[in-house]
Amino acid sequence: MDKMRMESVDMTAQNIEKIGALFPICITETKDADGKPKKAINFDLLRQMLSGDVIEGDEAYEFTWVGKKAAIVEANKPIRKTLRPCKEESVNWNSTENLYIEGDNLEVLKLLQESYLGKVKMIYIDPPYNTGHDFVYPDSFIMDNEDYNEGTGYFDEDGNVNYSRENSSTAGKYHSDWCSLIYSRLLLARNLLKDDGVIFISIDDNEVDNLRKMCDEVFGEANLVAIIPWQSRASIQNDTDFSINHEYICVYAKRRRRENRRLKESNYTEWHKHDSFVCRPLPLDRDKFDNPDNDPRGPWKADPLDAPNVRPNLTYPVTNPNTGEQHLPPRGRHWRFLPRKFSSALADNRIVWKNNGLGRPQLKVFYEEKKEFGSVDNSWFSAEKIGTSTNGTKELMKIFDGTAYFDTPKPVSLLLKLMTLGNTDGDDIILDFFSGSATTAHAVMQLNADDGGHRKFIMVQLPEPCDEKSEAYKAGYSNICEIGKERIRRAAKKIAEEHPNAKFDGGFRVLKLDDTNMKDVYYAPADYEQNVLDLLESNVKEDRTDLDLLFGCLLEWGLPLLLPYKSENIEGCTVHNYNDGDLIACFDENVSESVIKMIAEMQPLRAVFRDSSFTSSPAKINVTEIFKRLAPDTSVKVL
Repeated sequence: MDKMRMESVDMTAQNIEKIGALFPICITETKDADGKPKKAINFDLLRQMLSGDVIEGDEAYEFTWVGKKAAIVEANKPIRKTLRPCKEESVNWNSTENLYIEGDNLEVLKLLQESYLGKVKMIYIDPPYNTGHDFVYPDSFIMDNEDYNEGTGYFDEDGNVNYSRENSSTAGKYHSDWCSLIYSRLLLARNLLKDDGVIFISIDDNEVDNLRKMCDEVFGEANLVAIIPWQSRASIQNDTDFSINHEYICVYAKRRRRENRRLKESNYTEWHKHDSFVCRPLPLDRDKFDNPDNDPRGPWKADPLDAPNVRPNLTYPVTNPNTGEQHLPPRGRHWRFLPRKFSSALADNRIVWKNNGLGRPQLKVFYEEKKEFGSVDNSWFSAEKIGTSTNGTKELMKIFDGTAYFDTPKPVSLLLKLMTLGNTDGDDIILDFFSGSATTAHAVMQLNADDGGHRKFIMVQLPEPCDEKSEAYKAGYSNICEIGKERIRRAAKKIAEEHPNAKFDGGFRVLKLDDTNMKDVYYAPADYEQNVLDLLESNVKEDRTDLDLLFGCLLEWGLPLLLPYKSENIEGCTVHNYNDGDLIACFDENVSESVIKMIAEMQPLRAVFRDSSFTSSPAKINVTEIFKRLAPDTSVKVL
């Protein structure tokens, strides 16, 4: 019977296995810190396998900073942490499929690697912009250099995280610290995206250039979809040489389609396959169509008849029937039609002429003919259509009775737009691991109520304390997570009032990052022999509940954390059945053979017990034999 690992997956070991599968010759051995042999990569051989010309010397095109290698190591390093359920702060715990997770998002992303690998359709994050006043995430790789960190102030005199620390532009590692913060998280986030998934990242001028370079590395340059300027405020502010009224949204695909990116009639079918594109075509704007000549085919708009570049067979004179004047395509362009097709379109009243009939030709595009076809969106988000941070502030004020509690929150309309462009529907999962004011969760519920979808959200937020002088603290909110959770509760109530007939999931399960459920003195994975473990009375911390242990097992076995489960009493033992047999767990002491048989007869995919559930090694061996006989396909482990 195998032991539960009870730590996050070792990404380095997994990457070595992947490389070994492709290039076995590049696998070698080295020794770990305890002198035991372990697999490693011979990078000289790997470089030779990948290129006929090995890069030598220091000159190469690359983007780097102080701490980049450490950030990669940190992203791959396993941790001994867990997520502990908090039912009392949750809403509709038993039925909801949404998650609100409190904790450092780097560690949370590590814990989600197996449960949500390749399952997230869309990620939106609004990370710190590195303005000098918004940098509160203390990563361990930043703390490795004691000499450097002696004066950085990451921790206060009591050893607690100093959330008030600023990342001043005068600091020696101003950009480096921020890049390390983001890079390690992007590496982990990419693993969670589905193949047709997309990530949207809000940023401003401070770090947009560095963010794009990092995303080019993590996601690949070919997977850049757009860098969208968003008019985040409408008023003019005399704060710099210019009134900076915009931010950016960096959009990257997990795996962008390589062909037929342009939306046109010839590839209409491919474009509208669910998994063939990143951003879905939007419905045509009916307001842009008119019918000034009462054309019986209905409203239309005029599109250019010329296209970029010069093609000789599409460069010919056309005659304006109203003036008799001949026109050639503008310099450097050609007509979109061959002469025969142009004549046919002219005869069919599909050609109009600019300047009230006196200018160049244009093509009539009819709404009824194109409405199912749709149109790609504009790469500029205006305040008029999307809203601004002021709209986000007003939304929070309505929810919290006149107080916003957050500066410059994103408006719900922005997230609704991104979820539409990101082609989310059905049961898609949307992740936001810089949750902040929980606008993303609000938008998910709103869109589900609007279109009947069943999208699920996963919010992750560091429980950053509220300043004692802030309005939030005075209102009773001790940290940002408390505000975010309350915003979701109130938003759900408001949406339900506005959509009385809509069915949407307005609940969420709260999980909190904590140290492992296992006692360090008793349990370190792979460090103890079985005969040693048998001598131990209990390797589980005294304050941990059955629910804590169950969710710890879900993380290790890679099961989603939002599925239903039930607990029942069988002969005095509590048996937990997760998602109708995906996992059955019993953590009681001295579990009887009859209970073991009943669990085995349920034919679960997985079963787990505590080490102390069995009185002796023979009893443990007997459990193995029972499952071999009654449920041979069940994977059985102990913790």
